[in-house]
Amino acid sequence: MSSKEGGQIGQALVDFSLHGIFPDEDISSRRISAQDLAPALASLETAKIKLESDIHKINEETAPDVDQWITNAKSLEDDINRSRTWANDILRRSQAPDVSGKAIEEAEAKVKFLQQEVEYSQQVHLALGSIKHVNGLLDQVEQARDERRILDSLHLLEKSWSGLDAIPVGKSCRVMKLLDIRAFELKSTIHDVLDRVWDSLVQVDRENRKIAVFQSHEDEQMSLADAVVGLKAYKELDKKMTSFWHGIDQTIVGPRTNIEAQELPKIQLEGSYLTLGGSADRSITALFSDLDQVMTYLSERLPEELVYSLSNIMMQDLVPRLISTWLDIAVPASLKEMDEFQDVTEAVRAFCSRLRGLKLSGFQELQEWVDDAPRVWLSKCKETALDTVRTRLSRGLGQPKEVERVETQSVTRSEGKELVANGVSPSNDDDDWGAAWDDGETDTQKDANLKPEANEDDGTDAWGWGEDDTVGEQPQTEPAVEEDPAAAWGWGEEDTIESAPEEPTPKSQPSNAQTRELTLKETYNISSMPEPVLALVSAILEDAASLVGSDGNPMASTAGGLFSLPTLVLAMFRAVSPYYYTLNTGGNMFLYNDATYLSERLSDLAKDWKTREDLTPRAIAMLRLDNDIKALQSFATRAYSSEMSTQRTVLRDLLGGSQNLLQQDGLATSDLEAQVDSATGHVRALAATWSTILSKSAWSQAVGSLVDTLAAKLVSDVMDLAGIGQDEAYNIASLIVRITELDDLFLPPGAPKDAVPTTSEYAGSWLRLKYLSEVLQSNLQDVRYLWMESELSLYFSVEEVVELIGLSFVDNARTREIVREIEAHPQPLGAR
Repeated sequence: MSSKEGGQIGQALVDFSLHGIFPDEDISSRRISAQDLAPALASLETAKIKLESDIHKINEETAPDVDQWITNAKSLEDDINRSRTWANDILRRSQAPDVSGKAIEEAEAKVKFLQQEVEYSQQVHLALGSIKHVNGLLDQVEQARDERRILDSLHLLEKSWSGLDAIPVGKSCRVMKLLDIRAFELKSTIHDVLDRVWDSLVQVDRENRKIAVFQSHEDEQMSLADAVVGLKAYKELDKKMTSFWHGIDQTIVGPRTNIEAQELPKIQLEGSYLTLGGSADRSITALFSDLDQVMTYLSERLPEELVYSLSNIMMQDLVPRLISTWLDIAVPASLKEMDEFQDVTEAVRAFCSRLRGLKLSGFQELQEWVDDAPRVWLSKCKETALDTVRTRLSRGLGQPKEVERVETQSVTRSEGKELVANGVSPSNDDDDWGAAWDDGETDTQKDANLKPEANEDDGTDAWGWGEDDTVGEQPQTEPAVEEDPAAAWGWGEEDTIESAPEEPTPKSQPSNAQTRELTLKETYNISSMPEPVLALVSAILEDAASLVGSDGNPMASTAGGLFSLPTLVLAMFRAVSPYYYTLNTGGNMFLYNDATYLSERLSDLAKDWKTREDLTPRAIAMLRLDNDIKALQSFATRAYSSEMSTQRTVLRDLLGGSQNLLQQDGLATSDLEAQVDSATGHVRALAATWSTILSKSAWSQAVGSLVDTLAAKLVSDVMDLAGIGQDEAYNIASLIVRITELDDLFLPPGAPKDAVPTTSEYAGSWLRLKYLSEVLQSNLQDVRYLWMESELSLYFSVEEVVELIGLSFVDNARTREIVREIEAHPQPLGAR
């Protein structure tokens, strides 16, 4: 920008300051750089000089007027004396008996007029005297200013303002305007002088990184105490202290407290200057030692009134910074670093005591921090623990890990044989257990996985794999509840959350029945999450136990809070984990396994805790994990149930949803086959995914539940048909064949061709589907055979078979005869 443009900016500033004229848009919107300020300041200085010259000129011009007013006042005084003589003469004449009434009236009117003139003249005389007095005071103010007697000039200026208010002349009078302008100009120039004096006494050198406070200066008559009076007169005490603190902070305190700096400078006292230089260590003790120097320097050199104002402003900024950037970071998350933390608290406590001795104020927050050090440490432990869980989850599930579940039960002879028949595997130290039960009659099957006996056709098994979304599927002690995000935190779980299915126990036997201990085992996979959570909980409990009874430790009062922290950690896991687990394929099943594993390990921890001899009785009694274990078990059940519910809904949708699969308009047989293939393909994909996560027994229960969903849907759709023709029966049987190909999922690897799948053990509708296929492909005689001689009656009721006959066969005498015979034998197998 050219000097001409800089001059335009300066002229705009002058016009706005003198006349209130706002600059044109091309000037007001112009971008101003540092180079433009010099011409603008020159213009302002020129305007200032001209304004001072005008005021001085006006004073010179008005001086004759004032003299003239004084001359007129003397003339008026003479007139008053003359009028008084006239009045006396009139009074004398009025008392004469020969004076007429008309003369008296004229004399009275003249007296009244003269009295009014006298009053006016007296007012003018008073006004002129006041103006002269104020003008003289302003002259004295100007002289004191030039001599840098700031306090005298301020006192005189205050008197001149009082004198201006006392002048009995309207403010619109030209003389009053001139006096007011002169007083304002003097106030402004005195303020400028005060600023220059203040800057010479209180020096902030940002470039050289040093500050200094002087009580007086050899070139100035004004002391620091006098400057305080001046600042109070202008009501700028707090404003100056705010500016002074910002200068101190930017010059010295800010660089010293910048914890992110690669190298921290040290605060030093060099003569009268407080400087910044060298290198300081990053310890809290060194930091507060340097800050102590600053506070001592300011307290000793500043007047008490300035110290009070500065401390209130300074501490509002400094204390939160120290706490958030230095002290909170120094709080350890465990007891291992407690010695260093005690050194920190001692340094803070000593600093607060020093501030109190220096009569500084505003550091209550810092005092509260050190007084509540145990609470601060406990809060840091909570924050760190919860953040650890959150951070660990955000990194993903990691590599899966195979774990083993071992269960010991007392079983009778008959139960042992039944377990042998079902292929249950004992642990390694019980390899000969089967022989003890079968007396050589049954070969023991060595299976690496536990496979419990089928337990209703719902997906519930002996280890707690259950669902809560299908009526009659899961044994419950309380009504099922829908998923509530608040439930993850354990609020009200004791009376709202569904109880996890309990493991079936052996049937009651006579007291003299022969029993033996049987240890069963199975393996399944967990993610990388449970182990860090368990390690975190264990570390917290160990710290809590070490604080119990440790009266000498300042953190002993936090023991109860630490014992409650595992509840928050586990609640955080339950609250946050569903989101992160669902990002992985099979995440809900991993979540089920992880939650189950956590509950089991925590249960073991609680049992071992009660038997530990290195703990005090109080520490043993303070551990309460029972509710957390129950909450995890319920959480695991919900994760499993949610996944199963979702997948069953998907399968039903693939088979037509709420519509009848076999009655969809416009769908050819190939379309129906594609729908069935899509559903069975989804089951196979899930089976493959879950096989790398769930144990064999859980996998069988889960996949069996999905297979059962397909079978139940198709059976239901067939039973809902109005009639079944021969071609339609063939097509339905073809669809059933496609579904029953899922039998191969329930064959062990490398099984012979004649091996019997165990599908029906986990899918209650599976044999219903197969027998339905037999009925659809049979004639009346075959149907009679299936009912009377085979096992059709075990899977279909009389009403259902009669209905199927009515759908598939023509109503004639032979049909009615078969129906009557079936109705006459509702339980043909039971009669044999």
